[in-house]
Amino acid sequence: MPELPDVTNYVEALKRFIVGKRIEKIQVRSPFVVRTFSPPIAAAQDRVVTGIQRVAKRIVWELGDDLFLIFHLMIAGRFHWRKPGTQARGKIDLIAFQFDCGVLMLTEASPKKRAAVYVVASVDEVKQQDPGGLDVLDCDAADFRAALLRENHTLKRALTDPHLFDGIGNAYSDEILHGAGLSPLKWTSRLADDEITRLYESVQRTLHEWIDRLREETGDRFPENVTAFRPGMAVHGRFKEPCPVCGTPVQRIVYAENECNYCPSCQTQGKLLADRSLSRLLKDDWPDRLEEE
Repeated sequence: MPELPDVTNYVEALKRFIVGKRIEKIQVRSPFVVRTFSPPIAAAQDRVVTGIQRVAKRIVWELGDDLFLIFHLMIAGRFHWRKPGTQARGKIDLIAFQFDCGVLMLTEASPKKRAAVYVVASVDEVKQQDPGGLDVLDCDAADFRAALLRENHTLKRALTDPHLFDGIGNAYSDEILHGAGLSPLKWTSRLADDEITRLYESVQRTLHEWIDRLREETGDRFPENVTAFRPGMAVHGRFKEPCPVCGTPVQRIVYAENECNYCPSCQTQGKLLADRSLSRLLKDDWPDRLEEE
């Protein structure tokens, strides 16, 4: 799922490419992508995009005071910029917005079709799409601490809870926790003051660094190849590769459709965290420490 750095990059590109432009035609290929029926998606045709904003991981197009398009890309939804006149034809093409300067295509390379577009007619309806998490790019240490300790969760779950924090997902939570030197399974209620400070600083440093890096990579172009797996990441998606800090092989915990990556030397004092599937299979043979692997 595109997380805060990628969504920020999309928002900035959309402001450059389509703000002030009129939507000449809308081509809907998937009957499931538009999740609202009143107003209809056709109401956005011939409207001028007056603004773009981010609401958590959602991207909102402002089409005047009484109409908004809200895009939730979910796991596999992506935007692509195409030359004028391009038609939505492929299996992954969900919806195309024709402008005089080009075509914005929403695609989803997944059979589950979770990406969604909502057409709403008021600011209040836009606000209802906000899960309410803290804006981590614009918060101080005290606000961060209060949100972190509001409920007792593991750090991995707390950081990725959209009701607690705004826009952090599976990929960047791995990077943040590695930067802070903290275990993803440590409970928030057991954090020392200095650990909360380290975590706050890592959130700020990691997200701002990646936003700046993506801006530099994109330049004046439209963002393509948006992915949760990037070569410059320290641990996310780097199972068994060496940690860039200490050289220890990166480990992982697999759960549901996700995985959590971490460095045992930097984050868990050498302890291997139990993978739910493998640890149940191996039972007593599951190694507790890195040197036993």
